Amino acid sequence: MLYSAFILGLLGSVHCVGMCGPIAFIIPVDQTNSLRRTFQVSLYHLGRILTYGIIGLIFGLVGKGFYLFGIQQQLSIAIGVIMILLIVVPYKIFNKHKLTIPITRSISKIKSALGKELKKKTPDTFFTIGFLNGFLPCGLVYMAVFGALASGTALQGSLYMILFGLGTVPLMTTAIYLGNFLKGKARRYINRAIPVIIVIIGILFILRGMGLGIPYVSPIQEPNKIEANSDCIPE
Repeated sequence: MLYSAFILGLLGSVHCVGMCGPIAFIIPVDQTNSLRRTFQVSLYHLGRILTYGIIGLIFGLVGKGFYLFGIQQQLSIAIGVIMILLIVVPYKIFNKHKLTIPITRSISKIKSALGKELKKKTPDTFFTIGFLNGFLPCGLVYMAVFGALASGTALQGSLYMILFGLGTVPLMTTAIYLGNFLKGKARRYINRAIPVIIVIIGILFILRGMGLGIPYVSPIQEPNKIEANSDCIPE
């Protein structure tokens, strides 16, 4: 399932350009020195990917808890269903029930810190901007987090988010260098494809949880067994 993270990041980065593009457009990179600019952009991406890796580590660890309780397959199915519902159910319904208010309130400090960093040009600025940028709310990041949660281990969860972040690098880099380059039909076509990709990934998670015996897609999951240590058995 790790390949789905990179694909989600690569194809979904059009959405990332739309959401985080304004930040990418005004990053104070050096326009006079191409080598220095490349280094600065790399630091920005490194900061973002580190944040994604930390988030994946945390949610992967949570997912490991579900695995230890033997409900990893049910979790995978539930996450697949949620991913599909988030595409099918209109966004207005979530706003109607004020489900996004806590998230909206939590990002005010991040935006404030970003504003301060964007005014600087010290070497660490670009890494800090990327690191803070990674915490900004984004629908695609939420989808990737679901994947990290279903991964089953902290390492796999972190790797899932890192691959997602790497998938966003090409288009985000282009946005920094060229600005808002995707316009008209190209943007519309890719934006229409994103929900389809998310639904497909959701279906893959459901199939994975069902354990149908399909190699690489829906392998049969062996039950989690906890064997007692013989030394602990009283004579």
